[in-house]
Amino acid sequence: MSSNKASFFTRLRRLCRLTVWLLKTGKNLRGIDGGCPESRNRAVIELGRGALAALDIGLEVGGHAPEHPSGVLVAANHVSWLDIFAMSAVYPSSFIAKQEIKSWPVLGKMGQNAGTVFINRNSRRDIEPINRAVCETLQRGQNVSFFPEARTSSGLGLLPFKAALFQSAIDAGARVLAVALRYYDETGKRTARPSYADVGLPTCLWRIVSMKKLTIKVDFVCVADAAESEDRYALKDKIEESIRAVVADDADIAV
Repeated sequence: MSSNKASFFTRLRRLCRLTVWLLKTGKNLRGIDGGCPESRNRAVIELGRGALAALDIGLEVGGHAPEHPSGVLVAANHVSWLDIFAMSAVYPSSFIAKQEIKSWPVLGKMGQNAGTVFINRNSRRDIEPINRAVCETLQRGQNVSFFPEARTSSGLGLLPFKAALFQSAIDAGARVLAVALRYYDETGKRTARPSYADVGLPTCLWRIVSMKKLTIKVDFVCVADAAESEDRYALKDKIEESIRAVVADDADIAV
């Protein structure tokens, strides 16, 4: 067995704990109640922390989030399905996610109960109604997170951002929080192993449980006032550049 991989027992233990977490979460889905923001936020934080703990994943937080996290559009780079749990553990929000996730067992239902907006990435006709829905959600004081790359990357760089969904923040007069996600292995070096970019969910999960140690760093990079932006493209550029600088910071030592 390769010395840089977890033992088979450790992998099996992590998978068993994840299964137990899924079963418990599935039984407590009503705890994520869209009608009670405080209850929903607590449930989402516990959901994120529970998933990471089941897989022995460490979490580090850098930077400063807005003091009053209400009605904020959160934009982050997209590396893995773990992104959602890492972000939920530190900054509860609803998510904009690809339509396929809606059919996933347990996770799909959790997303629906947490107010996730599911979109068809292949249809431009979805953009206008989605922007309206996100705008209304922000105006109600609920945070919404999305991944403007529109697909996962290796995590060692950044794909070009799409500008369309930034329009919802402008329409709502909301703030936009830029979040950078980075993944590190047991040596403290950047790694692309947890990426969901080129593999299916089972393979990605096996890669993750096979790592000796995995740490996710969540950096709150900057906050932009959408009301001060000339248009969604200028807002997109500001957020993209700020996240790119952090993601590229130590990618030269990636493995």
